[in-house]
Amino acid sequence: MTDETIVYWLRSKYQSLVEELDERGRRRWAAVEARSLGRGGITAVAKATGLSDRTVRTGIGELQAGVRWLAGRQRQAGGGRKAAQEKAPELMKALEGLVEPATRGDPQSPLKWTCKSTRELAKELKKLGHAVSRTTVAKLLKEAGYSLQANRKTIEGAQHPDRNAQFEHINRRVKAQRRAGQPALSVDTKKKENIGNYKNPGRTWRRKGEPVKVKTHDFPDKTKGKAVPYGVYDIGKNEAWVNVGISHDTAQFAVASIRAWWQRLGRRRYQRTQVQRLLVTADSGGSNGPRNRLWKYELQKLADKLGMAIEVCHFPPGTSKWNKIEHRVFCHITRTWRAQPLESYEIVVQLIGSTRTDTGLAVHATLDENDYPKGLQVSDEDYQALNIKPGKFHGDWNYTLLPRP
Repeated sequence: MTDETIVYWLRSKYQSLVEELDERGRRRWAAVEARSLGRGGITAVAKATGLSDRTVRTGIGELQAGVRWLAGRQRQAGGGRKAAQEKAPELMKALEGLVEPATRGDPQSPLKWTCKSTRELAKELKKLGHAVSRTTVAKLLKEAGYSLQANRKTIEGAQHPDRNAQFEHINRRVKAQRRAGQPALSVDTKKKENIGNYKNPGRTWRRKGEPVKVKTHDFPDKTKGKAVPYGVYDIGKNEAWVNVGISHDTAQFAVASIRAWWQRLGRRRYQRTQVQRLLVTADSGGSNGPRNRLWKYELQKLADKLGMAIEVCHFPPGTSKWNKIEHRVFCHITRTWRAQPLESYEIVVQLIGSTRTDTGLAVHATLDENDYPKGLQVSDEDYQALNIKPGKFHGDWNYTLLPRP
């Protein structure tokens, strides 16, 4: 039998078995075949299988020594390449110095003000004499307790000394309204949205490779404008009304939204109850801020028209996220239209109006095409004519507008 025939024969046997063998099995099989061939067997097996002659010799040595292996091991204990941190004990210290340069490393580290990706960390470690790959860097970081994390909004601004007291006051007033069968509302403006074929955050199910194609840039289209959603949330009924404006977010628009809620929903929801007082909880800034004269002026007009008192309680400055409409309505609207381009006002209204939750939230929406100009001023004379009654606690945050004769 020629050498070529032997190699061909060995290659055929090896190819039929190789998928069933692990590293140790391949080494042992090669050693057995080499020993059976005698002189020149190692060279023939290495040529037929592609294994190195050193691997074949190692297998023969294991057979001769009668080496026994633990289940699941491919090499003897201590075999294989040493871990990077074992070869260079100072590697982890250098890595932590780059990841946390302000506290553990050089404050002049080039990575202090740059993206700390594993690729960049590997480059900087190489400059320090540690030749490691980015996968090794990722492995070392995980072993040290690091993980990929985003920023978390937890630090608030300076807290007002009466912050908690105002929260308790609002809570008491809402409970009192609900016990009396009177409406208690939470109001606010949602983020303005560009109308057009723009990218909307989030993901939705579609056929693979067929994403919705949108514009590359989000430059506003002045011909289409923006949607200004103002929400009115009935806390007791777990029902919301969203007035989608096409003009500006002004105090006039805010009060018009409350008026629309009463005309479309409130009047029917509370028709069996003699409504004497309407409680509104709002933020301390924007179109419904306590320092906004136009806000109070428009509320006075609404109180006169409805013939009922309108009580307002403002959340302390810097606590807008505590407003119930934020986490009971607006977050669900965002979930409803995720990954949906808001190409028209009609689409905005339909998506908002289709918002539902398992807890029973129902959201209604309509388009408000009226113009609400900016810059409207309330004269001192008109302001002095308001029938406003400040609350005993923080009259600047808590006040009631009583209907005028």
